[in-house]
Formats: sequence, C-alpha cells, structure tokens
Amino acid sequence: MRAAVYDRYGGPEQLQVQDVPVPSPSSGQVLVRIEATSVNLSDWECLTGSPVYARIGGLRRPARRTLGSDIAGVIERVGEAVTRFRPGDAVYGDNLALKGGFAEYALAPESALAPVPEGLGFAEASTIPQAGAIAWQGTEKALPDARVLINGAGGGSGSFAIQLAKRRGAHVIAVDNGTKQDFMRSLGADEVVDYEREDFTRTAEPYDLVLDLVAHRSPLAYRRALARGGTYRCVGGSVGTLLGVLTVGAVTGAATGRSLGVLAVKQGPAFFEPIGALVAGGEVITHAERIFTLDQVADAVAYVGEGRTRVKVVVVP
Repeated sequence: MRAAVYDRYGGPEQLQVQDVPVPSPSSGQVLVRIEATSVNLSDWECLTGSPVYARIGGLRRPARRTLGSDIAGVIERVGEAVTRFRPGDAVYGDNLALKGGFAEYALAPESALAPVPEGLGFAEASTIPQAGAIAWQGTEKALPDARVLINGAGGGSGSFAIQLAKRRGAHVIAVDNGTKQDFMRSLGADEVVDYEREDFTRTAEPYDLVLDLVAHRSPLAYRRALARGGTYRCVGGSVGTLLGVLTVGAVTGAATGRSLGVLAVKQGPAFFEPIGALVAGGEVITHAERIFTLDQVADAVAYVGEGRTRVKVVVVP
C-alpha cells in the first residue's frame, strides 16, 4: 500500500509517499480501508516535534511513521475479539493512539470507531471526531445569554464551537485573523475580532467562558478577561503558556473567583457521535474546505500548520 511516512521531525519536506506493507489487525483491532482523513493541528505539531509535548513517545524520532488520526473508511479485516464491526462497515473516528490515516489502509482499535451516520460522506465524517470532541466539551458550560469567546474560531474545532455555543443560547465572540471574519459570522458569531488588530483580553465587557484553541498569552491577561465566576479553558498552545495557566493562572484565578485551566479532552465515540448526529441532521455545518490527494499530504499539513484553513482540510488516498 502507499503511505506518507516521515522518520525525523521537521518541515513538510520530511513527508514522503512510499510503498509499505499492509498491516494486519491484532486482537481488538480492525484494518480500515481509508476513504478520507482530515488534517488537524496535532498532525503539524507531531511532524515538527513542537511544542515538546508533541514528542511524547518519541523524543528524538517520531513514534509513528504515518500521521493522520481523524479517519473515515470501510472495514477491510477484523482481528480477534472484535464484536461491533465486520468487513464492509463504514466507520469513522479519532485514531489518535495509532494514527496512520495518511495511507491507503490503517489499523485502529475497535473502541475508537463509530458507524458513519446515514447521509454523511466519508470526507464530511472525517472532519468530525477530534475537532467535534474538543468543541463539544469546550462549550459544555456555555449558558443562555452568557458571553462566550472562542479564540481560533475560524478552524475546525472553532467552527464547531461557534455553532454549539449558539445552540446553547450564548452570545458568541469569535477571534481569528482578518481573512476569516465573514466566515465566522456566517456560522453565527455575534461579534468577530481580528487578533492582529485587537487584544481580546482587554475588553470592557468580560467573558463568562473562554475556549482558547491557540493559547499564547499571559495567564494574568486571561484572568483579566474573565468575569467573576467565569471559566477559561485552553487546548494546545506553547508549553510555557500551558504551564502558566496550570500554575499562576489556576492560583490567581481561584483567588479572584475565576477558573483557569487546560481542557482535558476525553476521546472516543461518546464524545464525537453527538456532533456527528447534529451534522447528519443538518443542525451543524461542516465541510472539507480543500481536498488533497495522498501525494499532496505535505501541502495539506502545511496548509493547516500555517493557520490558513477554514473548517477542515481532508486528504483522500
């Protein structure tokens, strides 16, 4: 089979499409014929090895040669003890433990997958698992009429988060670069902020909830932006910022009646299937902004890593 592989951390040029053996499923695993794999920022981080937490399991060399965790495809073979799926079933999921989606076939644990909802195409389904789970859990505390700010709202998780927060009745402020302002409004954002022109932490009206998908500011700035009783949660960002949020941010926030922390994202079908059902029912919108072929994986990952994407980018073998 053909797969995009890399053997050292670095830029997109490290990704090379090669012929490699088709893997065989072990107990509890299935072999998926890949129809589509969406690209996440985590793919860029694992490729570059930065931030340093992206090197967990492989400090000097990548732990997995093939990236791509948000997969959708058809079960080709099943290993022993697999009971939920059989060959021919259409499935999707976040295969974060094994990755391998930028290939023609990938192994995945049965527990990581769910049936593709009726009416969803493979490309559409592949955009949901990781981004949807982050958005679902990150907006759970969005109450009616609450002021909810989403930083990095123009990407995959952010576009879901805008729509989910609006469904919960919140007033949504969406932050991203200037090219994504109209797009974020089209998803329902009540206000949009261009981070290159305005510092969202210096606001006259503090926020009840902040979901920060690109955390790079001081935890004291985040505390300043929160209303008393408000919640700040970040997903990803620089190591220094994350440590600051977990230490200084948590302590000073608690002392002033605010909650600052890192969102501990739970994985598995239970956390992305609700989004899949909403998308299948037409209540939440997603789409593949661009489709890349397997030979274009390097370009696809770079496109996401450089922050140019709106919604999601998908690779098809």
